[in-house]
Amino acid sequence: MARLVAALLLVALALPASAGTVTPDRADELRYIVRQDCGSCHGLRMTGGLGRAITPAALAGRDPDDLSTIILDGMPGTAMPGWRPLLSEDEARWIADYLLTQEP
Repeated sequence: MARLVAALLLVALALPASAGTVTPDRADELRYIVRQDCGSCHGLRMTGGLGRAITPAALAGRDPDDLSTIILDGMPGTAMPGWRPLLSEDEARWIADYLLTQEP
């Protein structure tokens, strides 16, 4: 797990953090992060694994602001890490919206 976190940190440091809106290039990078990094625990199809399913159907009715907070701060007592050191609030909200509306 420590290696995974270190690798993710290196990848994130190489990616530009956005301030404000998410650019199309950054959106492509965030889609990649969702598929690869989130998929490593939530399943490559986002249908569950170590973490619960995060498909649009599984997240239906969830508030995007609450999901953004979970993305940024993690879930204590679970394996879900906080991504705040690696993502901006706008990026976390973009991911939350993406998870709610797009099939990964």
